[in-house]
Amino acid sequence: MSDRIQFGQLATALLRVPVPWVFVLTYLAGVGIEVAFHSRGFFHGYKLLTPVGLVIFAFGAAFAAWGWILFRHVQTTRVPGEAPTTLVTSGPYRLMRNPMYVGLSLAYVGEAAILHQIMPVVLLPLTIAYLDRVVIPIEEQRLHAAFGARYEQYKSDVRRWL
Repeated sequence: MSDRIQFGQLATALLRVPVPWVFVLTYLAGVGIEVAFHSRGFFHGYKLLTPVGLVIFAFGAAFAAWGWILFRHVQTTRVPGEAPTTLVTSGPYRLMRNPMYVGLSLAYVGEAAILHQIMPVVLLPLTIAYLDRVVIPIEEQRLHAAFGARYEQYKSDVRRWL
């Protein structure tokens, strides 16, 4: 039981770091690795990466913003770990339960393509694992507590990711 309490306290402390900053910090760690190993610019010969990256970045940012705007419109929290006031099931939430995280992930990959960087992409699975194993379970507990059977039905109907 003690281990469970400690993990819960750690998870709550980790939630104080806003999710977009988790993406930024992971990205910067990848850039740091590239600089340290002089591997920056590994993909500079691939000129098509920049325009493709711009499209991916724009789509990801717009997708994340769509979810954020829906939350703001219904006046529910946009902060993981805070108690939700509304169960959002429209817009991108018809397709997946975490479109903001998917959008941020796409924007992250797009940024790496624009800048021709590989190490940030190599580190992205760490951020996704953190979201999947720490952040989302806490969000799901809060949603279950607030909406009960209605949330469980939504959860059974709509996938967590794509």
